[in-house]
Amino acid sequence: MGIRHIDQRLCKGCGTCVEYCPLDVLRLDEKREKAYIKYIRDCQGCFLCEFECPEGAIYCSPIFEFGITKAW
Repeated sequence: MGIRHIDQRLCKGCGTCVEYCPLDVLRLDEKREKAYIKYIRDCQGCFLCEFECPEGAIYCSPIFEFGITKAW
């Protein structure tokens, strides 16, 4: 659950996603001027980055994708 992908072709580097992320998961790459996922494990799936991205470059998944750890 949470952020899964940022389409680098669509991202304009505006920083809106970085600004709206309450857990500081995203960063801007200064050289490429594009957003990237810095701390994916910290994402709590609030979807603010996806909703606020003016370019529609961010995809968040509503499905919990990690499996349950089985006992030995």
